[in-house]
Amino acid sequence: MSHVEKFGKVAVLFGGRSAERDVSLDSGQAVLESLQRSGVNAEAFDPLHRSVTELVNYDRAFIVLHGRGGEDGQIQGVLEWLDIPYTGTGVQGSAIGMDKVKTKQIWQGSALPTAPYRIVNTVVDTDELIAALGLPLIIKPVHEGSSIGMSKVEHAEELAEAIDKAIALDSIVMAEKWITGKEYTIVVLNGEALPVIRLQPPTDVAFYDYDAKYQRNDVEYGIPSGLSEQEEQQLKALTLQAFNAVGAQGWGRVDAMQDQDGQFWLLEVNTVPGMTSHSLVPKAASAVGYNFDALCLAILEQTLTEAEK
Repeated sequence: MSHVEKFGKVAVLFGGRSAERDVSLDSGQAVLESLQRSGVNAEAFDPLHRSVTELVNYDRAFIVLHGRGGEDGQIQGVLEWLDIPYTGTGVQGSAIGMDKVKTKQIWQGSALPTAPYRIVNTVVDTDELIAALGLPLIIKPVHEGSSIGMSKVEHAEELAEAIDKAIALDSIVMAEKWITGKEYTIVVLNGEALPVIRLQPPTDVAFYDYDAKYQRNDVEYGIPSGLSEQEEQQLKALTLQAFNAVGAQGWGRVDAMQDQDGQFWLLEVNTVPGMTSHSLVPKAASAVGYNFDALCLAILEQTLTEAEK
């Protein structure tokens, strides 16, 4: 048996019905083509157009569904029920990782540094909120990824519009203290934190938003990150603690900030990160010698038992 035949028939799950469908289609197509290049018997599977009951015809699944339905434990639950091995984080870790508030509560309970926040709605007490978190602050839908629906608020009169924008996407919205400083992302692969990436959007961008992530070509990605060796190791250790605390597994990404005093702050965890040409996981993996095809195989191997390896 060749080394790829052991995978059997693989469903590459991408597309879906979330607000991140377009990104998932790009990521999934890249993964599908990569696995096929490597000789894996891989097929596209878009749950928007096919019944998940058809997954019984596959031996394992590579999940590249971003956002709700694919990254929140739902598809993981289906696969568990059907007894089909799948990549990445399980049901509970996925549900927690997709919920920014639950993630922050677990980090706070684990004494890990994460920015102060409040859950808000359309009848928020603006004065109390600003007294608690200061300005600027950031408004986020709790269950969306890819920075969808997020707004930086610099003046009190901008709050209502920012909250309305987020509530249009999600019934739960949070306000978070704005951390001024440098932004980093750290990829976790098979229990190891890969080299830290410094994210430097152009100066006309308020933060690393959807447009910067997927549309623009003028975002700078720093590998090496520019951190001292001690800071790099500190942030990687913090990342693994944060990743493990929410129950994430296999592969993923943690976003963090370093404020002007040098303190690190955890932002969120991403349990099914992007795999597009603009994506950060391939960039970090490349820094430690994985080309894209080797990376996809390394992730798929997470579905094998010790006996199958």
